Amino acid sequence: MRYGFVTCDVFTDTRFGGNPLAVLPEATGLSDEQMLQVAREFNYSETAFVLPPEDGHDRRVRIFTPSREVPFAGHPNIGTAFVLASNGLLGSGDLPRTVVFEEEAGLVAVRIESRDGGGLWCELTAPEPFTRGRALEVAHLAAALCLDETDIRTDAHPPLVASTGLPFVIVELADLNALGRARPDVAGLQRMLDAGSKVADVHAYVRTDGRAEADIRARMFAPFDGVHEDPATGSANCALAGLLAQLDPAADGAFAWRIAQGVEMGRPSQLQARATKTAGEVTSVHIGGGSVQVSQGFISV
Repeated sequence: MRYGFVTCDVFTDTRFGGNPLAVLPEATGLSDEQMLQVAREFNYSETAFVLPPEDGHDRRVRIFTPSREVPFAGHPNIGTAFVLASNGLLGSGDLPRTVVFEEEAGLVAVRIESRDGGGLWCELTAPEPFTRGRALEVAHLAAALCLDETDIRTDAHPPLVASTGLPFVIVELADLNALGRARPDVAGLQRMLDAGSKVADVHAYVRTDGRAEADIRARMFAPFDGVHEDPATGSANCALAGLLAQLDPAADGAFAWRIAQGVEMGRPSQLQARATKTAGEVTSVHIGGGSVQVSQGFISV
């Protein structure tokens, strides 16, 4: 059978920037194995498969990397909402509007609105509460990223696992030079797993204090998922936003960050992260950005 697809670049307003995504807007009839085969064929960090809802919401969405299905991811939700809205597949309704996707991690709400110039801007709400997991050894992270231990900052937090629906190892680096030198080492990542991490996807970041094009520069490495480096990772930056909000000494408030990712890959991305905090607890985390449609066609399965 032939299935229609649309590709877009997510977390950018410029074609061939951001994070590429393939979306199959009508994926009914595909088996799990076929979805994985299609994801491998596109070979993007993720491919999204849109299905009829099972619980009365707008759509069911399944997300595959080239190696496995994941319960939640950021840019596939942003890109899927963009593709459905920009191609008239959500039916009638004025913008702004919110759609709800049913996913393995839970319900993912995505707000869609028009921006100046006619483009669409989408923002998701993370499907799970922010959780902070175990701390990891600095030596393990340094080896996993081909860095020195002095390149790892620990004054705000040690390297640790955090999640809002998909877990990542979050590590703060000393400066942009260290961020630029970071490279994933498979043997080092495996030693980190053997030491009890259970998570091998590493999100490294540097605070720029607003001096650069963003408040934060980040890179994400997931070679065990078939993704050497990801140019824009909404789920990882949701986890980072939750962590930064939790670390802020204010017990209540709204926090926001401009995050640049993909710069070192030549696919610059801009993500807008925000979080709210009430009585010392992180109560919501959001990530948003623009998208640009690149291609459409059919794939035979």
